[in-house]
Amino acid sequence: MSNPTDAAPRPEPWTVAIAGGGIAGLSLALALKSALPDAVDVILFDPALSRDPRGDRRAYAVAAAARRMFTALGVWEAVSGGEQPILDMVVTDSRLGDVVRPVFLTFEGDAGTGEPFAHMVESGALVATLLDACRAAGVRLETGSVRGYQADGPCVRVDAGDGAPIKAHLLVAADGGRSRLRGEAGIGWVGWSYPQSGIVATIGHERDHEGRAVEHFLPSGPFAILPLAPGGALGHRSSIVWTERNEVVPHMLALSPEDALAEIERRFGLQLGRLALETPLRAYPLSFGIARDFVAPRLALLGDAAHVIHPIAGQGLNLGLKDVASLAEAVVDAARLGMDPGGADVLETYQRARRFDTLAMGVVTDGLNRLFSNDATPIRLVRDLGLGLVDRLPVLKRFFIREAAGMSPSTPRLMRGEVL
Repeated sequence: MSNPTDAAPRPEPWTVAIAGGGIAGLSLALALKSALPDAVDVILFDPALSRDPRGDRRAYAVAAAARRMFTALGVWEAVSGGEQPILDMVVTDSRLGDVVRPVFLTFEGDAGTGEPFAHMVESGALVATLLDACRAAGVRLETGSVRGYQADGPCVRVDAGDGAPIKAHLLVAADGGRSRLRGEAGIGWVGWSYPQSGIVATIGHERDHEGRAVEHFLPSGPFAILPLAPGGALGHRSSIVWTERNEVVPHMLALSPEDALAEIERRFGLQLGRLALETPLRAYPLSFGIARDFVAPRLALLGDAAHVIHPIAGQGLNLGLKDVASLAEAVVDAARLGMDPGGADVLETYQRARRFDTLAMGVVTDGLNRLFSNDATPIRLVRDLGLGLVDRLPVLKRFFIREAAGMSPSTPRLMRGEVL
């Protein structure tokens, strides 16, 4: 009979370090630690972890596939109640001074699976929920920042600026569109800035939006009205994403609250009754960019560190969450087979899964913005004809809704709602 003390020692856990504690970084940390609680140590670095995220009122459209992932990770129920399903969508195309805004395209919100194609969720609430889940799962949360790294054979030495470097097997750069780690890795970036900024705010209104999202295409860019969960002084709320020319933005941000609300009313309309500005206007410069490679030795880019796209289709966050699902699947499958989760073959699996999808979405959003941010009469006629044709083709409309919902055949397991 064998002696229990003669059993082979338990292997040391793999270590994954993540730079960046936004929604993508936290989601990856939770996915890895949930799937491999004993086989992987996850360390996440971000100075913002020292602040309460609940004050962030920015809102995101979480696609149906991403909602399935959050459900599989056990966090969607905690968000439930603060989310708002998008039940239908209306697209118009007009000039700002037009009295009538003709509707050229409508979408039902059902993704074809009996669920809304997206939910609107406020960033602060989602980040807070993910943080609580990461703490409960045993993710190590550090308030320092990753200042640099060095790939060293079977490991990577991570400089967190406080004490000795940390040795990990994989470093994930989720540190945003201006990623320091991407630059240190020597990974090239193909991109450009748009002559536009996105102005965001939360708007209160008297009447119920009934879950309807509206996209007004105006010459300066799209003006999106996205439904939020009930609340606020007027009882109902929506988020606006207002694309405006850069030269106009400073003037808009300098307006008094009353004048700013008047400008919003010109674009928002009065179909939802009296409006109120619940948060100040904030502007973000818009750009397009994609990394030439998503990986380097012992390094994987995630979310905005790998790609930045125009918000015209509301897919920026969802692209990053697809990165999360794909990278988590590659790392977990490798670790369960005893393979190095930071090895070149594992990283190449992740890169192959994400490059084409990311490039395709980037091309689509860039093309849509160029097409609809154009007031030339011939182009307006052609695009309005195209919108009208799509509106009369139910099969094509269902295809677009399923794509927006993230229901493609190559969807990673987490985004199908499967636990890794």
